[in-house]
Amino acid sequence: MKKFLSLLLVAIMVVSMVACSSTKDNSATSGSDASGEEKVSLTVQAEKEWVGYYNKAIERVVAKHPNAEITVKEVPSFDHLETLDSTDVSNEDIADVFAFPADRLAGLSQKEALAFIDGKAIAEQVGGYDADSYENGFGGNLRVDGNYLGFPMNIETLILFVNKANAESQGIDISVPNEFTSFEQGDTMLIPVFNAWFAVAMTNAADIEFLQKTDSGFMSDLTVDWADLPENKKKVFTALYDYWKKNDELGTTMWDKDAAWGFMDSAFASGQQAAFRIEGPWSTGALTKAVGDNADDLVIAPIGNITVAGMPLKHWQGGWALGINARDEADPAKMEIAQDLIAELVNPQYAVDFFKATGKILENVDVSVYEKSDLSDVDKKVIAATLASFKDAPARPLFAEWGAVWDTWQNAILSWTSVKPASAEEAYKQVQASFKAMMANY
Repeated sequence: MKKFLSLLLVAIMVVSMVACSSTKDNSATSGSDASGEEKVSLTVQAEKEWVGYYNKAIERVVAKHPNAEITVKEVPSFDHLETLDSTDVSNEDIADVFAFPADRLAGLSQKEALAFIDGKAIAEQVGGYDADSYENGFGGNLRVDGNYLGFPMNIETLILFVNKANAESQGIDISVPNEFTSFEQGDTMLIPVFNAWFAVAMTNAADIEFLQKTDSGFMSDLTVDWADLPENKKKVFTALYDYWKKNDELGTTMWDKDAAWGFMDSAFASGQQAAFRIEGPWSTGALTKAVGDNADDLVIAPIGNITVAGMPLKHWQGGWALGINARDEADPAKMEIAQDLIAELVNPQYAVDFFKATGKILENVDVSVYEKSDLSDVDKKVIAATLASFKDAPARPLFAEWGAVWDTWQNAILSWTSVKPASAEEAYKQVQASFKAMMANY
């Protein structure tokens, strides 16, 4: 972004010098005042289903800024980001305001594609944050080198789905938290732990860091020798090992990265063994169908309702953000209107309409707002579970180096099926060797 702005500032200086030499009245600069009479044109990216809601938000912004012309670019978010990846911020197909998932923050920052925004000012404008909740929540995690590069659009974290009928058939009391290590069969709870996205729900319970930035570089708990691991971390790995062993003895496909997903879909159906499944809110529709005709058989709860060695599961604080194109950073008028547009898109007054249009949940809206709305009972349960799970979760690591963890973890965990470790310590050594190799790059 600095390189882009440097070139832009050079161009502005050249234009300014020419203007000064050709006219005495240089008091009015186009695009310098968001409340002026000259038009300020902006574009905003939106998915097809979002357009109606976006247009209403735009109307409210234009009422505040009559000189603003805001146009919706209807394009899927990932298609828009792919175009940005393959070109740059000067491409007219890239909107002035656009959505991006948190895991793209590092790449967009490295590409210098995002303008610096006044995140705290927007948070104060939209409301719903106390003195520290913005800084210590998802908003603060969208900061790179002290600069805010996006504003929270949505929160995401894993939650717990329960097939009530399957639980009752096994005599499991779902009104209280259930202990993962107490499940005698490997298919009582479904969580594809070979995928780090799901595995961290368990490892976070014991604060196991796959990869962490430190003042002196990087560190990983998974390079520590088994004998030196704290007991709580050993207990989590013992639980993971026992989970593998139970599934291996049952002959399930939970350790097959391709077949596991289909197995979980069938195992969670009513009349089958699975009582619990760790998933994201986006899977609600599919899991509702799995329980069959009785919708009450699908119970949705915070992820902490499952414990591992007595420690509640907890996932990450992830989500989506709204950002401003870096090319607008040199235009104060555009920046002002763009920030007002972001504030209006996530205006808590319209949180329910926002969810209906986008399926996105706002971090700064109390659960009671959703519960008092006309949303379906299932949607209300999903929102309540997501907000509760998000509150207890640590921030998702958003630095680019974390990308190496995905394959490192997956390959190590999947190796257990062929290696057949005889103990949790032997299983851990497979993971340790893989992470030591990864850390050699850092």
